[in-house]
This record gives sequence, structure tokens and C-alpha cells, in this order.
Amino acid sequence: MIVFAAVAAYHNSFTGPFIFDDKLSILENPTIRHLWPVWETLSPPHRGGATVEGRPLINLSLAINYALGRLDVRGYHALNLIVHTLAGLTLFGVVRRTLQQPKLRERFGKAANELALATALLWIVHPLQTESVTYIVQRAESIMGLFYLLTLYCFIRGAESPRPRLWNVLGVAACALGMASKEAMVSAPLMVLLYDRTFVSGSLREAWRRRRPLYLGLAGTWVLLGFLLDVSLGNALTSARSRGDIWWKYLLTEPGAVLHYLRLSLWPHPLILDYSGWPMAMTWTSVLLPTLVVVALLGATVWACKKNLAWGFLGAWFFCILAPSSSVVPTDCPAYEHRMYLSLAAVVVLVALGIHELLGRRGLAVLLAAALGLGFLTVQRNEDYRSELAIWSDTVARRPNNVRAQANLGLALANAGRLPEAVARYEQVLQWAPDYADVHLNLGNALFDLGKAPDAMRHYEEAIRLNPDDPVSYYDLGNALSKLGQVKEAIDRYNQALDLRPDYADAHNNLGLLLAAANEMPEAIEHYKLALRFKPEYPDAHYNLGTALLQAGSVPEALVQLQQAVRLNPDDPNGRCNWGIALFQAGQVREAIEQLRQGVRLRPDYPDAHYDLGNAYVEAGNLIDAKAQYEWALRLKPDDAEVHNDLGLVLVRLASPADAKAQFEEALRLKPDFTDARDNLAKLQTLKQADTPKN
Repeated sequence: MIVFAAVAAYHNSFTGPFIFDDKLSILENPTIRHLWPVWETLSPPHRGGATVEGRPLINLSLAINYALGRLDVRGYHALNLIVHTLAGLTLFGVVRRTLQQPKLRERFGKAANELALATALLWIVHPLQTESVTYIVQRAESIMGLFYLLTLYCFIRGAESPRPRLWNVLGVAACALGMASKEAMVSAPLMVLLYDRTFVSGSLREAWRRRRPLYLGLAGTWVLLGFLLDVSLGNALTSARSRGDIWWKYLLTEPGAVLHYLRLSLWPHPLILDYSGWPMAMTWTSVLLPTLVVVALLGATVWACKKNLAWGFLGAWFFCILAPSSSVVPTDCPAYEHRMYLSLAAVVVLVALGIHELLGRRGLAVLLAAALGLGFLTVQRNEDYRSELAIWSDTVARRPNNVRAQANLGLALANAGRLPEAVARYEQVLQWAPDYADVHLNLGNALFDLGKAPDAMRHYEEAIRLNPDDPVSYYDLGNALSKLGQVKEAIDRYNQALDLRPDYADAHNNLGLLLAAANEMPEAIEHYKLALRFKPEYPDAHYNLGTALLQAGSVPEALVQLQQAVRLNPDDPNGRCNWGIALFQAGQVREAIEQLRQGVRLRPDYPDAHYDLGNAYVEAGNLIDAKAQYEWALRLKPDDAEVHNDLGLVLVRLASPADAKAQFEEALRLKPDFTDARDNLAKLQTLKQADTPKN
């Protein structure tokens, strides 16, 4: 039932595209492009905004997805759902075994199975979980949640077993993996100790006496977390300082966020992807009531824990898991719904037990009906993730004053080809936030695509002035300068982008194109190779490298690269044709004809493809098809002297001297200094004279 409920609730989530932080963590993350060497995969990039930063297990999970299906979103969504389902099953086991503990057995033991099932179902289909499941990169929360639950489950099994060593080892391993997933795992050793004291041993001293090695092992996982936090926490604090965030203001703001989470737990509407712009605590009157409520709840939790009451553990679970992100370390936004992934379990358990106390066995029907309703809402929420345009339109509709959401909606409009609407959106955002560097950059791109290059240039330069350390700004400006024919300036901008980010594959590729156009082929080839080093599955770089190697005469190497380009992008006619040319030059005429035919099929209006296919047919001795391809090429490009000349040669061999003469003459008309055509015409005239009978 749990597995079925998970699949039913998320069946429509598999085609949702990469959004928001997925870009940095997946699309622009070179460390997930390979699984070996594994230590590189376990070293995610340290860039501001990358969700995988300091979380090697999350990066590894993305690398596994990439190895299995490249950038096919369905595989990423499938893994997210598998993790969520396993977490739901583990929660079922934890709740069932907890309700059978001596402290709760008399009250809930007989209904343990039903209550655990209801809890797991409510938790797994709750719409508040969609951000951790449907939003791909937020698997950081669900993977951490799975290992958090597994750590506790292994402890429970070990406490019940006469031979607990294996369970204890598994619990420590799960805790370590959780620490490598997300920082919120920090409280897991303490929660295990509190669970032991509350439900098993009865006191902290007895828990320590019985299971000292286990707790030392669990505490040892903090060393791993400390090592991982060394960089990520430092970056978070630096980012907070750059935004002007102050820890005590963030702390005073969080009670309002916590109460908002509690409200969404009981009434999950409206759900919002991005709470950027959540008002920070500015006056005592704005924070007094939320702070009093949260302090009262926290005080009740402390009192219950002191009295060793079971519900005190639920309160501690709720607050301890939220504490790392909802206390004194300022993040880019005071509220995110995915932070409730595990804390929601405490609320759901409390609700399920409360309804059971009120209604007895009849409460199960109420809980199952609630699960059905929540599942329906989750299916509806997944529809908001069907496209970038849909999710950002929804976010802006819920929070119209969210500047970041407005900016992202503008980008989604631009990506959908709705450039005038995107420009209007960007201009509106800049009225609210004139120093928003990313919006200046995106507005520059949109204006350039609309043919307003001077206006675009002003916004590119402003983006660089506001954020001189952003390589994307230099890269986009380089693209614009390249299209305007300002090659030297474009090369300088690409080099600036690469100085800031040496693994910027797109910049290496585009710089290679400019160097190749300037006949600096060795340097171009080197940049193509660097692009592929950082982004191995990059069809454009494979194609460009193959073409450059072909021009340099390295046919065997060119064959390898062009074959890769076609494998990655089989519908690219240029890739097919150049691979065909390389095969032709390697003497593999039959294979060359097949690829060139595919190129012509994909792009019938490509005259060069018809011409190259004609050449291959000539080499194969198929003059009729060669003639047809040359004639097709001339219909598309009638002023090509080379094709006229080669068609003339074919016509000579087909015994059509008059038609051949016309082709040679046309080639000379188009290109008077065309020596080959002149020689061919002279030979034809000599042949005609030799064939003339004497009187």
C-alpha cells in the first residue's frame, strides 16, 4: 500500500524539467559526468548556490543518474521517488516498532500496524513533500531523511536483538552516509540517544552504560560532517555577509517560518517553490507573537523530555531537525518547504495518534480518507512542476513581490521564445532591484536576440560591473561580440570567463570556434579537448573537434569524435555529413554513403550534403545517383562552380558530351580562373575532334 500510494501520488512527476538549482548542480556540474575516479565524483564543485556543495553522496547519486541516462529527467525523478518510498517504508518500521515498545504497548500496541501504515501513508503522499521529491536536486533532503530514519531503525532493531553488533554497525554506517548527504543530519546521534532514554533504557546514564560503543561510533560521524562543513559553511556565512544578513535577525525571523510550516502541515495550501523576499524581522511587534508561540512549544517539548514523556520525543524530533536551517546560520531565504521533509513525520504521528485516541479503530478510515485527499493534492501540485514556465508562473501568482521569482519567470519566458514578454518582466524587476546582476545579463541576452545590440551591450557591461566574478556574464558577452564580428573582443571575454572558471566547457568550445576561424587550429583543438574533458557528453564539442581534426588531416581521430557527435545528437545533419566525409577520406565509401544519405534526409535543403553524397556515389561507381545528387545541389545553389565542373565529369562518363560541355562552360562563367574546368573543357573538345570522321 505504501509503495502503491507513492507511485500513485508521483506518477505525473517524471517529465518535470530541471529547474532552479538543478542548473548549477546538474547541468553545469562537470563532476557528475563520470563515476571514476570516484574521489572526483565525491568532490562536488564549490560554487555559491550549488545544492551539492559539501554533500558528496548527493553528487554521487547524480553521477549515477548521469551514467545511466545522461540528462534524461525521468531517471532522476525515478531515483527521487525510490528514495522517498524507501523512507516511507522505513518510517513505517520505526513507528510500528516504537508503538510496540513497553512504554506505549498497552495503549497502542494492538493498533501498531494500522497506525504505522496510516502514518506512513499520510507522510508519503503529503503535498508538502513535493519539493523534496519532484524538485530533483532537493533529493538532498530526502536522501538525508532516508539515512536519518535508517539510523534510528537500526538502533531499534539492535536494541531488540540478542546480537546487536550488526545492527549497530549498520546504524553508524547509515549515520555517516546521512552526514555526507546534508547538514541537518547533525542531530541524528542525539535523537538516537534521546529515543534510547525515552523508550528503551529509561535514563541517559543507563543508555550510555549499555551502548557506549554505539554512541561513540555515532558521535564519530560528526568528524566527517565537520570536514564537509569546513567549506560549505564558510561559503554560506560569506554569502550571508554579502547579503547583509545578521544572525540574530535571522533567528528572530524563523519563528514565523516555523509556524508557517506547521500550518502547511495541517493545511497544505498554498505551496510555493521560492520564498525569497520573506520579510526579515525588523520590529518587535512583528516577531513577538510567533516567538512566544514557538518558545511555548519549545518549552513544552523540553518539559516533556525532562519528564521522559513519549510526545516529548516528537517535539524534539521536530525542532532538532529544523534547527540547523532555522536558527542562527542565515541562508539565502528564511523558509523552504523541503526543510519540513523529516519534521513533518512528528506532526503526522501526533495527528494519527490523536485521531486514534478520539475515534478508536474508526479513526483508521478517517486517516486513510485524509491520505487519499492529500495524495490528490500532491498530484495537482506536481502539475505545477511540468515546466519552468508553469512553476515560476505559479510562484509569482502566489508571491508577486518575489523579485527572484519574477526574474526566473522572465528567463522561462525567454526560453519559451516569448522575448518581448521576457523583456517587459526583466525591466519591471530592475525597477524594484536595479542592482540585480543576473537580470541585467538576461535582459541583455533577450535584447540581443531581438536585434537591439546597443541596448544589450549596456546591460552586459552593467552585469559585469555589478558582479565581476561571474563567468557567465563574460561568456554571454563573448557570444554577442562573436555574432557581431568583433572576434578579438569576443576572444578576450571568453578568456576572462575561463580565468574565473577553468572548467567552463561552453566557453572552451566557443573560444575554439573563433580560434579555428582565425586558422589557429592547434589552439582551437586544445580548447575543444578541454571542453570535452570537463563535459564528456558534449555533442557540439565532439563535432567541432572532429571537424578541426579532419581539416588538420587527422582522419582516424576525426572519425572517433564525429562518431561520438552523431551518437549524442543523431538528428544533426552536419554531424552526419562530416562523419560521412571522414569515412570517405578513410576509404570506407559504403559507410560514408550511408551517413551522407542520413544527412540529406535530415536536411534536404543542404546543398553541400548533396554534393558530398554525389562525390561518394562517383567513388562507388554509381554515376546515375551521383548525377542526381549534383543536380539537386545545383537546384539549391546554382552558382557553385565546383558542382558544375564535377557534374560535367559525370556526364562525360555517361556519354553526354553536349551536356558536359554546358556544365564546364557554366563553371567557367561563374569562375573564370577555374583551371580544372578549363582543362576539362579542352579535353572534351579534343575527344570530340578525335571522334570526328575524316572525308
